[in-house]
Amino acid sequence: MAKTSDSIIIIPTYNEKENIEKIIRAIFSLEKAFNILVIDDGSPDGTAAIVKRLMADEFAGSLFIIERKGKLGLGTAYITGFKWALEHAYDYIFEMDADFSHDPNDLPRLYSACADEGYDVAIGSRYISGVNVVNWPIGRVLMSYFASRYVRFVTGFKVNDTTAGFKCYKRRVLNTIELDKIKFKGYAFQIEMKYTAFRIGFKIKEVPVIFVNRREGVSKMSGGIFSEALFGVMRLRLDGWFRKYPEIKE
Repeated sequence: MAKTSDSIIIIPTYNEKENIEKIIRAIFSLEKAFNILVIDDGSPDGTAAIVKRLMADEFAGSLFIIERKGKLGLGTAYITGFKWALEHAYDYIFEMDADFSHDPNDLPRLYSACADEGYDVAIGSRYISGVNVVNWPIGRVLMSYFASRYVRFVTGFKVNDTTAGFKCYKRRVLNTIELDKIKFKGYAFQIEMKYTAFRIGFKIKEVPVIFVNRREGVSKMSGGIFSEALFGVMRLRLDGWFRKYPEIKE
């Protein structure tokens, strides 16, 4: 593998043929060099084929893909990607959506928070400076905003956007978190990862971003994902009283 960056961006996909090539090209056009790992859950629309064409034709050594058999959940996709990134010795590991709801131009700001400012986790936050969400139905905005408020109330975790899916981790965070003990697969996965990092004692910074609802493709959100988060937060709080969290590894 010709490793061309200290940073890897993990992008889970399921039926993202409208977006995947555009997001890959947008990331590779940035001045800061990033590598990309796509985790595709058996997309029937040919998403994986697009990625493999780009790997063969233009981006060998900086674009990678792991193909899985069917929809196995967001959380397990990221865990698979985290393990791959650690095995390949990346120092900064990112989570990002394929649909441009996360702006590639914000990636260097998240990177800088960890690489230059000394934070262990940088969160692309929709709620650190008001409510920065564009083109979402008001019901979904309120649900997301109050979900984060609910998490803060139940757990005492002082992060404004606890459900954010746009993040940068230093390598040592994912080295320390016992990834096989992460319980949740859906929406609550994002909460659990942040809460675990917080309980271990890592330094977390929220970086203000503007979240833009997808313009192409179909959203994967569902009511079941929100219910997992609702009850999962209570479980996290209870576990936090009794669980012994690991010591920080470098």
